[in-house]
Amino acid sequence: MKTADLRAKSQDELQQSLMDLRKEQFNFRFQKTTGKVENTARIRVVRRDIAKVKTLLNELKSGKKPAAKPAKAKAAKAPAKKKAKE
Repeated sequence: MKTADLRAKSQDELQQSLMDLRKEQFNFRFQKTTGKVENTARIRVVRRDIAKVKTLLNELKSGKKPAAKPAKAKAAKAPAKKKAKE
């Protein structure tokens, strides 16, 4: 899930998404125990999605504005050295 998509959802929709993700995570635990996990990478994605949803819910609860992405700083180039003529 992209964060921009999650920000467009209401608090109730975020709560529902969190419940769905937690159920999916619970099912993955059983699959992992029995050795029947087909897509092991999905476990990591679900964990991260849960963290994103929880972060957004906490932002809504506290009334904070969402953190803006920091601008990438461009590295200043050092002046080129001039070759000495001999």
